[in-house]
Amino acid sequence: MTNLALFDLDHTLLPIDSDKEWGRFLVRIGAVDGPAYTKANEAFYQDYSTGNLDMPAYLRFCLAPLAQYTRDQLDTWHAQYMKAIIEPAIRAEAIALLNKHRIAGDLCCIVSATNTFVTTPIAHALGIKHLIGTRPATMGDYPNARYTGNYIGTPSFREGKISCTETWLKTLGKTWGDFEHSFFYSDSANDVPLMEKVTHPVATNPDEPLRAIALARRWPILELFT
Repeated sequence: MTNLALFDLDHTLLPIDSDKEWGRFLVRIGAVDGPAYTKANEAFYQDYSTGNLDMPAYLRFCLAPLAQYTRDQLDTWHAQYMKAIIEPAIRAEAIALLNKHRIAGDLCCIVSATNTFVTTPIAHALGIKHLIGTRPATMGDYPNARYTGNYIGTPSFREGKISCTETWLKTLGKTWGDFEHSFFYSDSANDVPLMEKVTHPVATNPDEPLRAIALARRWPILELFT
């Protein structure tokens, strides 16, 4: 029986937050109002870190710039962002962890709250076929349709990661019961709902709230980026 291996992205497989760094990149290239965007970006990140993030408000904020530019322009910027920010942050330790599960024949998927515009090329760079992320809405269902600034469906955040994962599994004709073992690697206490759902939660580079939970529940702690 194939096992299921789920991975958070930011501060788990990457030692950075890809969403926050995308915002910083937009500031550097002048695509957004620098001072105002930086202040809001930092405030939302602090709310996330303390478990107080208003996800709909954050999504309105971070998806708004996507609606202001064509897909071609956004893709050009994203390629620059990948080269400057993401590729240098891909660590051998993360690739080794992914390879361990791939070699074992596990079904691997990244489950991130970050939107799929930002994360899809990152998943490709990590060699992961399956990605669950918050989906930005577009003005049509044709290639290169412009983004609207809104999102589709349930954000893959907190309990939403469970429902989004179950929806994805259904597209593969699978349920949790099809796996003898299921793993979820995450750094954040925001991900405790999905960590409680799998058979093998692994606190990976955990923040302090998750570290305390992991110690109390005797979950394994993996310091991937020591």
